Amino acid sequence: MLRFKLPASILLIVSSSLIPGITVFAGDGMFRGNPQHTGVYNTSGPRQLKEIVWRFKTGGKIFSSPIPCQGVVYFGSEDRCLYAVDMETGREKWKFQTGGAVNSSPAVFADLVFFGSFDGYFYAVDARTGLEKWKFQTGGEKRFEAAGLFGLKPANMMMSDPWDTFLSSPVVDDSTVFFGSGDGSLYALDIENGRLKWKFDTGGVVHSSPAVSGGVVYCGSWDGFMYAVEAGTGKEKWRFRTGKDPENHLMEGIQSSPAVADGLVCFGSRDAHLYALDAATGDEKWAFSTEPSWVVASPAISNGVVYFGTSDSARLLALDLASGKLKFEFGAKLFIFSSPAVADKTVYFGSFNGRLYALDTGTGDKLWEFRTGAAEIDSLKVLSPDGSLNRESFQGLGDDYQGMVSFVEKLCTAGSVLSSPAVSGGVVYFGSTDGYLYALR
Repeated sequence: MLRFKLPASILLIVSSSLIPGITVFAGDGMFRGNPQHTGVYNTSGPRQLKEIVWRFKTGGKIFSSPIPCQGVVYFGSEDRCLYAVDMETGREKWKFQTGGAVNSSPAVFADLVFFGSFDGYFYAVDARTGLEKWKFQTGGEKRFEAAGLFGLKPANMMMSDPWDTFLSSPVVDDSTVFFGSGDGSLYALDIENGRLKWKFDTGGVVHSSPAVSGGVVYCGSWDGFMYAVEAGTGKEKWRFRTGKDPENHLMEGIQSSPAVADGLVCFGSRDAHLYALDAATGDEKWAFSTEPSWVVASPAISNGVVYFGTSDSARLLALDLASGKLKFEFGAKLFIFSSPAVADKTVYFGSFNGRLYALDTGTGDKLWEFRTGAAEIDSLKVLSPDGSLNRESFQGLGDDYQGMVSFVEKLCTAGSVLSSPAVSGGVVYFGSTDGYLYALR
């Protein structure tokens, strides 16, 4: 177990250098496809890759996951905008400007689009026009930070974690929208007017996206706890503690969003585990070790199988939901932060190497892979021909904090796919750090 300084492969590189009278959109109009965040799309998906239907260029990296709904795909970009693009043509219908990067994946419900921005506001805009209906000011956004993060120099300087790439994505249940914030709180707002219903405080940044099932909201925090909170009152039902790493803050914190199915809550942690908890009590049913790899990607659950990706070991794993036993694994060559989507016996996910992969859900066999435009060009030669890391390209970056930041920035030039794919009508949609949203069939 290499429990030190960044996930092992990264270290080697850096150190070597619902309302009456309102039309309600379809229930899959949110992150991970449904309020339980199972990542399942009840539609056909491409088993064979035939063509790029279109690609749409934004002015920044895309970490937000696309939400296809009623003929429109909604997504955010680091260029500070939320976009609405026609699903068939790829033409822009409207865009909404905020004061910060939109790394939150939107939720579409009751003719409204809900999303958060790094400017510290949570927005509701008209789904058809892009006009603002209301906005809510949180206590402010920030990335997870700590002094001497990962044991890097200078040891006394507060450092923001450059691997903390996502904002919490909202989930809508009845008349309430729930989301987390970098201010450490989980919020519940009235969807009509943005009025605060309740706020639940945790001990860390909340960029995990809440899931809702059976009147309970489940959400993780960078304080290392998974929380279960009553949806109606904000009262805590239980909390579950994952691993702590007070010295380097490397192997701790929950970025992964929970998925709820068959009475279990499944989620990943940076303590190198995927957990399955009893949804009613919070008791651990099983835990699968991924040492030394973080689990940042959110799991998908379909037909009694859990699918999720790892960072260092770059594996897409399939586990039996009931027992946690491994069914298959697939090596993707580079870190997986993209959360898998399941449709039509196919699981789709992206990697930092600029690839989107499609695997058979039963066998784990690769059906196809697609390279983003930036991955094809790879102008800075950060990738080897097989999609693994070209270590020589990162020589000389140094073992300090700036070296790590430079490493992440350089890696993203290869069109990394951290955005989680969504599937609708035989087309899979996803974003890339090359600034494009892709539609493949």
